[in-house]
Amino acid sequence: MTEHDPAQPAAHPAAWYPDPSGRYEHRWYDGIQWTDQVSTNGQATTDPAGNGPTHVPTSLRNDDRVARQVQGQVTRAGGPGSGTGAFDGLLDADVLVVNQKAKLIEVSNEYMVYDEHGTQVGAVRQVGQSGLRKAARLLTNFDQYLTHRLEVTDTGGRTLLRLTRPAKVFKSTVIVEDADGTEIGRIVQQNMVGKIRFDLEANGVSIGSLKAQNWRAWDFQITDESGTEVARIKKTFEGIARALFTTADNYVVRIHRPLQDPLRSLVVASALSVDTALKQDENG
Repeated sequence: MTEHDPAQPAAHPAAWYPDPSGRYEHRWYDGIQWTDQVSTNGQATTDPAGNGPTHVPTSLRNDDRVARQVQGQVTRAGGPGSGTGAFDGLLDADVLVVNQKAKLIEVSNEYMVYDEHGTQVGAVRQVGQSGLRKAARLLTNFDQYLTHRLEVTDTGGRTLLRLTRPAKVFKSTVIVEDADGTEIGRIVQQNMVGKIRFDLEANGVSIGSLKAQNWRAWDFQITDESGTEVARIKKTFEGIARALFTTADNYVVRIHRPLQDPLRSLVVASALSVDTALKQDENG
């Protein structure tokens, strides 16, 4: 049991809410404070609410070296951003650089998000995986059909967006929620063969799309409801050894102009889930 978490207003009723620590899918809030009652995939257990800091993926390398690498990625992907609007964190940047941690075998997706200058502004981490689920990823490709849950955080571990791709057989859908678990919209796969297309939907209405010729090209166009391009995602090549022997992908997201929610959050969510929740279909 812990003291009342200021991130959870006291006015909220007692209920299961997304676990603020990211260690489980849900945690019981008793109307005053977080409790040690947690649940993942319907399986309840206990975990002290204050058990360790919230994990935020970070680079272990020298900051200057990381900054140079990120700036090089931005240059290869088309140069610095346009500087539209005031920068105020991950959700407001016009250029984001996404770098996955290099792993020989990937059992949990996590990657860092930088601004165009190489300063880390957030991270994406996979949550709600059991030890059995992680072990299964080492042995089978079945994981692509199971539910995937991601959290987008700032560098302090504060959740900005929650992304859930429910278990699927064929087409994928990613549900995008805010930090309180309120749905913002959905990213919905439109076809299984031919060119890639996911619609960005809010309240069941399409307000944009993510499109590409194929996964191999790694050049994604994001448009608004009129078909006008509002963002572009491009992969950057980080060397033959990294490409052949690790699971890491690195790419640059360029947002061309200021966008209003829900489109803004759906564009960011599309960019940050394209290599995890959406790309799973490449293996299917």
